[in-house]
Amino acid sequence: MIRTTAVPRPVRIGTVLLGVAGIVTLAGCAGGATSDAAAPAPAATTAAPAATSAPSESAATGSATTSGTYADGTYEATGQYATPESVETVDVTLTLAGDTITEVNVTGDPQAAESRRYQSEFIGGIAAEVVGKKLDEISVSKVAGSSLTSGGFNNAVETIKTEAKA
Repeated sequence: MIRTTAVPRPVRIGTVLLGVAGIVTLAGCAGGATSDAAAPAPAATTAAPAATSAPSESAATGSATTSGTYADGTYEATGQYATPESVETVDVTLTLAGDTITEVNVTGDPQAAESRRYQSEFIGGIAAEVVGKKLDEISVSKVAGSSLTSGGFNNAVETIKTEAKA
């Protein structure tokens, strides 16, 4: 009798499934600056701590004016997200005018070298994704190849929305 397979079928199937899972995982790390405002933020498998917020001086001193759903002004919040190695944070500052984002500034405090790279890429590409858009219309899922940093950014934006309610 001639044996046609050197490896049992269950082992072959398991190897194929593992390979497909690896490809799907790596596809999420692919480069490119894309954002789909209609797509929900990716679900995290670990619970990330809640974002914290503090309005900046311009919003806190009463120079903010109301022109829509949100009070005009500059707002700050910190968003956190979990990576396989650590919990990372990003500080987000948004300037609003007429419910529209007119300026964005993001700073990170990366704990791991890989996080430093992804946060840097995210910071370099976020303005192109959100400036000029209505605050309620933004929900970034991936910016310049960084998908996890987007989760921290979105957490901070939700806190800013609460703070900026007119």
